[in-house]
Amino acid sequence: VQLQAFGGGSVQPGGSLRLSCVVSGRILDDYSVGWFRQAPGKDREGVVCISNSGRNTNYRESVKGRFVISRDKAKNMVYLQMDRLKPEDAGVYYCATDPVHGACLLEIAPYDYWGRGTLVTVSS
Repeated sequence: VQLQAFGGGSVQPGGSLRLSCVVSGRILDDYSVGWFRQAPGKDREGVVCISNSGRNTNYRESVKGRFVISRDKAKNMVYLQMDRLKPEDAGVYYCATDPVHGACLLEIAPYDYWGRGTLVTVSS
């Protein structure tokens, strides 16, 4: 199983980015996908996840209304649309898979495969 996150970049506060995560070796029906981020000097934290069915999502409170997770089963890809970005959203963003079915979690422990991160910088 391999994951690769891409789409990061540098934006000003209020700007937008769309991250993508491509997964190989698994199909989306078999696992949840989560997006996590880690700012310098801080712990990695869960941002949003989407369940294996695609019907359940779970957003970190601070990103609700600004971030949207979606997926394309045909391409085995998961996206994270990030709007109205704030400086506190900056960090390295990672995607990961959780093989447990049902509601997805924003905790790190259940996720077994992780991709390399993509850097998001938000500054003026």
